[in-house]
Amino acid sequence: MSDPYASRTAVHEQVVDGFGTVRVLPLDARSDAPVIHGWVSQERAAFWGMTGLTEEQVAEIYAHMDTLDTHHAFLVVKDGAPAALLQTYEPEADRVGECYPVEPGDIGVHLLLAPAGPGGARPGWTSALLSVIALYVLRGLDRRRIVVDPDVRNEKAIARFLKQGFSAGPAVVLPEVDLPDVYLPEKKARLAFLTREVAFPV
Repeated sequence: MSDPYASRTAVHEQVVDGFGTVRVLPLDARSDAPVIHGWVSQERAAFWGMTGLTEEQVAEIYAHMDTLDTHHAFLVVKDGAPAALLQTYEPEADRVGECYPVEPGDIGVHLLLAPAGPGGARPGWTSALLSVIALYVLRGLDRRRIVVDPDVRNEKAIARFLKQGFSAGPAVVLPEVDLPDVYLPEKKARLAFLTREVAFPV
């Protein structure tokens, strides 16, 4: 099967033994909207906060993000198939920066995994993708620490990050954001952190 993403330039590409080739592509808000809308519309993605949006609204959100210097979105592709939506951001330019002491070299990450296919559970899938993303973010972007802020009710995501080596941080309340281009309701989140030293011990 041909790779429909082969012509797109990756910011990171990595072959993972026993898993496959993972490429991190800058998100194309328009052409990737059907895939992303399909993911965020599912009940499993309720904590992502986009259920109920139209495909056009999803495209508009990511088109707006593409104009920002502080927030970036990527499509993670495994062997030519969409595998995850990755967002990175500067914590001091985000509401999470109001909830913990931001340190130099910090970078925020949001990650939405593609739904499992007909085969159901995929052992090792999440761990492999997180390892690739950590390598790209911490080494490729030369950062010291990743911060994530899953909803406190999203126990599955929290457990996934802790299993990957993240350290649990405090439970915080991310304040409501009400701007002309962005609206985010208040969110109770559990912070977690992954340092470069823990992710890639010498």
